[in-house]
Amino acid sequence: MAVSELVAQNVVKEFRDKKKTFLALDQIDLTVGEHEFVSLLGPSGCGKSTLLRLVAGLDKVSEGKILLRDKEISKPGRDRGVVFQQYSLLPWMHAWENVAFALKKDRTKTKQKKKELAYHFLELVGLKGFEDVYPSQMSGGMQQRVAIARALVYKPNLLLMDEPFGALDAQTRKEMQDLVLKVFTEARSSVLFVTHDVDEAIYLSDRVYVMSAKPGRMAKEINIELPKPRDWNVQLSENFLKYKREILVELQNQKKLK
Repeated sequence: MAVSELVAQNVVKEFRDKKKTFLALDQIDLTVGEHEFVSLLGPSGCGKSTLLRLVAGLDKVSEGKILLRDKEISKPGRDRGVVFQQYSLLPWMHAWENVAFALKKDRTKTKQKKKELAYHFLELVGLKGFEDVYPSQMSGGMQQRVAIARALVYKPNLLLMDEPFGALDAQTRKEMQDLVLKVFTEARSSVLFVTHDVDEAIYLSDRVYVMSAKPGRMAKEINIELPKPRDWNVQLSENFLKYKREILVELQNQKKLK
């Protein structure tokens, strides 16, 4: 594996209220290499999204530490871009304005430069010609493309994606998977990707972590050694099906342990 972009060491996350403490994550160890695509799979409620929020700096760890390029994460930063399932676009802004909004606090760039960057990343995600369209005039897939462009426009080291295609129909989802592979190759960011879809995780990833049920622990790490670049034909290959069987067996084992 390449140099580590992200390292999580013995991470514990507890949520507390007046009556009890809930252990969400327990002794999590994880790495994402430079220019590596890593997916998290696991049962609902196992803490995949919680872990992503810790990496994003939106929540704090209870124990352990998370390092990005050897610097401990304590708050959100521009070295990380985040794409959620909800698009969270501003409805009164055009597509390019939604993307450029991520650069609002960047005083080193002129308004024209920000617009040029927004246009560039919209073209990268396949939306050339739709720069002046409002979110209400876009399909769900188009809105998610804008959200991805917005997350990439300030060139983060790490892109965090939390089930970004969960609300899309099957055909659009496949198109977005191919888009992510294309963007990942061209943008050269590392990616930590949360999904419930086993096929999606295998198709996109260099490595897959399978998490256990509550509390979330790392149950298994699987290297995905499929040729790149990938297209849908790889999903019919014997090796792809081997990885799928291995992951499904592990998920079934975790289900029995609940």
